[in-house]
Amino acid sequence: MDETADEPPTSAVLLDNCHFSQVIFNNVEKFYVPGGDVTCYYTLTQNIIPRGKDWVGIFRVGWKTTREYYTFMWAPLPDDVHSDTTVQQQIQFKAYYLPKDDEYYQFCYIDQDGVVRGASVPFQFRAETEDDILVVTTQGEVEEIELQNKNLHKENEELKASCASLQQQNIDLQEDLKKTQELQNSLESLRSNTETLELELNALKKENKRLKELDDCREAELHQLKEQIQNVTSDKERLETRLKTALDHMDQLQSQVLNYEKEVENLSHIDHDKTEQLESLKEENRQLRMTRTQQQQNRDLMKELEEQKRLFQILQAKKNEADEENQKLRKENDGLLRHLSQAREFSPFSVVSQAQAPIPAPEVGGLLFGNPYCAAGTNLGAAAADIPSIRKCPMCDEVFPEDIETSQYEAHVQSHLLECPLCSETFEKSNKQVFEDHIFCHGLE
Repeated sequence: MDETADEPPTSAVLLDNCHFSQVIFNNVEKFYVPGGDVTCYYTLTQNIIPRGKDWVGIFRVGWKTTREYYTFMWAPLPDDVHSDTTVQQQIQFKAYYLPKDDEYYQFCYIDQDGVVRGASVPFQFRAETEDDILVVTTQGEVEEIELQNKNLHKENEELKASCASLQQQNIDLQEDLKKTQELQNSLESLRSNTETLELELNALKKENKRLKELDDCREAELHQLKEQIQNVTSDKERLETRLKTALDHMDQLQSQVLNYEKEVENLSHIDHDKTEQLESLKEENRQLRMTRTQQQQNRDLMKELEEQKRLFQILQAKKNEADEENQKLRKENDGLLRHLSQAREFSPFSVVSQAQAPIPAPEVGGLLFGNPYCAAGTNLGAAAADIPSIRKCPMCDEVFPEDIETSQYEAHVQSHLLECPLCSETFEKSNKQVFEDHIFCHGLE
């Protein structure tokens, strides 16, 4: 990238160990127009001693070591190397070796040990914008006119001095003309020398021809190298484009993967919620089945209670009929006793009868000849004793006397049950949880 074949001395020294203030770059433009030479102006301070292998390089902003230079030029040595004052220097970079992109670059002064001694502000290689052209047109034109005036004044002075010099030369030429006559004498000797020089000139021409051919070969090689550089540059741009496309595609894929992960997470949450709902429905179904089973048991118990009520009512009706019939028999027995006592009062054999044979004592019920239905009643009582008691609670197995009121018995049985206020369905108090689940199911409807 530079005009010399030697590589500049570099190092891997960290930037923290460099001294950027020993060389100061002056008049650094914000940008330089591509295709033109660039002149770098810098000042060597008294803190640096220039050496023969010092160089000035152009670095892309963001460089880490001095090996990352884009191009460089050897720094010229000042007249007084050990001067105690600052020295102004300049270097011109040819347009061919300058960067072709619009990235930011900066000048850096590197000594022969590869250490950075100074760095400029960043700049770009790009075309002028309208605003930049306006600034150059308004401010630079005035400076240019002043510079032209100075140059014209200087040229005027130089022309005056040249005119005086020409006049003096004319005088000198006249004197030389006189001397020419003297020189003609030595012309012959010069001719012989001329022949010798012509021979040498021919030899030099041949050497010059050979050097031109070699130069043509070098130019062809240089042209080939330029084409290779252009091809490499185009390949690099194409690869950068493909890399950018691949990175964009990778970003899209990563965003899609994130979206898929979010969808999978949402689906897992939904699946978890569905699973919980399913478990809840299973538990509710199990409770409903238990409730239905309990309801069926309650219905069976109620049917059994209704059957016992019906049997109780039948037996109670039979008992009432037996009591009515017994009452009629007692009335008939009382009538017969009254009739018998009246007959004894008027019979002449009453005293004899009483003396001869004692009258048997009346049996139970006050009947003289006994109760003809006593055996039947006894048999009825025995039959009733053989029938299981219908006054037994189906819930707690408590036995009640037969003379208890039906309403009291039903109230006792009802005290063991819980009745739904919505559908009038009954449940045992021991299954209070089933009753509460049943009420909760009504709340879900």
